[in-house]
Amino acid sequence: MKTKSLVYSKDLTLEEVLETLDINGNGVLPLVDKENHLVGIITDGDIRRGILNKKSVLQMINFSPKSINGSLGEEEIESQLKNMRKRHLPVVDDDKKLIDILILDDIKLKRNKNSIIIMAGGLGSRLGELTKYQPKPMLKVGEKPLLENMIEMLKDQGFYDFYISVNYKANIIKEYFMDGSEFGIKIKYLEEDKRLGTAGALSLIEKKLKYPFFVINGDIITTQNFNAMKKFHSKERAVATMGVRNHIITNPYGVIKIENGKIKTFEEKPRYTSFINAGIYLLNPEILDMIPHNTYYDMPELFKTLIDSKKNIAAYELKSYWIDIGHTSDYERANSDLSIF
Repeated sequence: MKTKSLVYSKDLTLEEVLETLDINGNGVLPLVDKENHLVGIITDGDIRRGILNKKSVLQMINFSPKSINGSLGEEEIESQLKNMRKRHLPVVDDDKKLIDILILDDIKLKRNKNSIIIMAGGLGSRLGELTKYQPKPMLKVGEKPLLENMIEMLKDQGFYDFYISVNYKANIIKEYFMDGSEFGIKIKYLEEDKRLGTAGALSLIEKKLKYPFFVINGDIITTQNFNAMKKFHSKERAVATMGVRNHIITNPYGVIKIENGKIKTFEEKPRYTSFINAGIYLLNPEILDMIPHNTYYDMPELFKTLIDSKKNIAAYELKSYWIDIGHTSDYERANSDLSIF
């Protein structure tokens, strides 16, 4: 069924918008002028966030929506839709007149049975004023919260079953994402009544997981192919795989090696490389039995236990874009790298 549109006017009421959205039943309403040129769009999410922030109907409208030309082939349109990380896009003709709203059919995407657990309960204290009134995963990178960008990226790769651990200002995250249905996914919350570390919240999972599951720190941004990591994990027959990054540190000084008071070597600004923990893990379900219940427990401690127990654990090197939003400079850099979204 063709998506119904509304003719834009400054007198649009919330009742008109909601009524037409309800008729469409797909969560999006296009707004056009009297000649059917696309003016903007408004979604269920725009309205919900607008009401929470006490905005007017006009302030809820996206007047600069991305659109796609209807003359493109079906495969090219669907490919662009996925690349833009959109669930819906206005389809227009060469004169920018609205043809319809294209909805990405989720059934066409291969669904992964693996769950995603996102650790979003940290305080983010190193970011100072930025996280005084909101949790770090809700800081905007581009036009969307960091956490929303991550979820959209993972959904584009076929992941739909999410758990989000929450603690600091948990209500902000829960009110924004709710049960995930608006985003086309399923979300359950692991509510920490005290801080449980980067692994302790896993003990709050009540459902018995059948497949290896990803654990991801809620303050990272990456374009990593998680399906490739899953394939590597299976090939290595690992019980746990840690995503790692090659990290280079440059000593800003000339380094001198001295023996018996004499200079043996001199190296100007040497570079040292090492692998660092990237905050992305893939764990087999039996690992959950090793997590102490409702107790502070970090991932490094878990992996140390696995090493001491001589379990088969693997390291998967991430070579795609990756950044850890640990400091203000990292946040600023992420916002300057908008091309990844």
